[in-house]
Amino acid sequence: MHLKRLFLVAALAVFAAAPAARQAFAEDAAKPADPGLSDVLTDLLHGVEGENGTSGPDKRVPFGREEVQLSFAPLVKQTAPAVVNVYASQTAKVTSPFEGDPFFEEFFGRAQPRAQSSLGSGVLVDPSGVIVTNYHVIKDADEVKVATADGREFPSKVMLKDETLDLAVLKISADKPFPVIAIGDSDALEVGDLVLAIGNPFGVGQTTTSGIVSALARSHIGVSDSGYFVQTDAAINPGNSGGALINMGGQLVGINTAIYSRSGGSIGIGFAIPSNMVRAFADAAKAGLDFFERPYIGAEFELVTPQIAESLGMEKPTGALVSSVDPAGPAGKAGLNPGDVILSLNNTPVESIEALDYRMATLSIGTKATFAVLSKGKQATMEIPLERAPEGAKPSEVTLRGRSPFSGAKVAELSPRLAQRLGLRTDLKGVTVIDISRDSPAADFGFQPGDIVREVNGTTIETAATLAQVAQQDTRWWRFTVERGGQILRQVLRY
Repeated sequence: MHLKRLFLVAALAVFAAAPAARQAFAEDAAKPADPGLSDVLTDLLHGVEGENGTSGPDKRVPFGREEVQLSFAPLVKQTAPAVVNVYASQTAKVTSPFEGDPFFEEFFGRAQPRAQSSLGSGVLVDPSGVIVTNYHVIKDADEVKVATADGREFPSKVMLKDETLDLAVLKISADKPFPVIAIGDSDALEVGDLVLAIGNPFGVGQTTTSGIVSALARSHIGVSDSGYFVQTDAAINPGNSGGALINMGGQLVGINTAIYSRSGGSIGIGFAIPSNMVRAFADAAKAGLDFFERPYIGAEFELVTPQIAESLGMEKPTGALVSSVDPAGPAGKAGLNPGDVILSLNNTPVESIEALDYRMATLSIGTKATFAVLSKGKQATMEIPLERAPEGAKPSEVTLRGRSPFSGAKVAELSPRLAQRLGLRTDLKGVTVIDISRDSPAADFGFQPGDIVREVNGTTIETAATLAQVAQQDTRWWRFTVERGGQILRQVLRY
């Protein structure tokens, strides 16, 4: 291979020096002595056939290591039409310091609602008009419009969204099929692979940047609860969110979602949601699901620290430590126990809890998965069915009314399925907030979906009916305890 490269460099030098030598070398290159090298030189001398059927020195994507004339232009032409701009708008409430004062309102008037908008990108993944973008691009939007690369504008419908994954699926309609980008296998990516990022940074128009995959399985970047991102040095700027990260085969390998920057501009560290997660999410949307269901095995996991790894005789801290198991769940029936460590899933190593969550989320409910487990110092393999999280007794949803800080909050009793929907541990029990009306007292006091109300004015909250009754108390003082993200928050206020 090294001799081939030296020979190729020498040949190029001859071409530049003498036309006669170029002609002589062209005849030698046509000889079948070395087919691989002959093909390269023939392409150099005579060009390659282009996409339009014409011959000549056409630019093409660098698939082989021995390619000489490199350009991403054909790849961009192929994929850019499927990248769209997403415009989300909402009406924001504006509070006036004179609100409620009849004298000042007479002179200054009431505060008028103000329109806010956000700009992002999206990727067409189905000819019928299915678009994948980021959740934060369309969050709380009253209206979402999509502009395609050819200048057309469409109203869109939100099919599915998930804040924990920072993904959303939109739907637009037209008489003709839309151009799409095929979803590739993000697990096939390796550090150093060439990638392109296509989006609409700063609203200046569609832009393409190139780079490489800088790292895989990045986590804790503060964008979403998903802990498995593709890191790239392809320039990603505000407005690129929801855009496409594509490989050299023209396949979608990620949805650009965030940048690491203190200035707001790209500094060469960008992150994308892997395409395998995108595929599973888009399939859930096309199936008509109202939320993204992850497979359930009835177990919860914790981080394997260096201390835990040493105590278990592990060479290094890796895998996911089983913290709790539902004996009646799939994992419990298969023999998984608290204290076991998940080492791999379907023969793919599990480096962390985030990696396990990601791998699980990309698998289909109703199938089985093979887990390699470290149990009591010995490695074992077990096959566990992937089931739908049990809904339990149908949760009674109650919207709280009256004069209390909880007014405007919709609450329900937790089940494994509801906990999964809210991004909570499936072994949690209690009464949780599932939705909050905009501009309600509950929203003003900062309650969030997923908050678990444990106690109000000395009463332990075990059912939604109990909370609804307590919230009707005739008092101006409120003392309550809320669990949020594993932390206990206690509050005393006058309302």
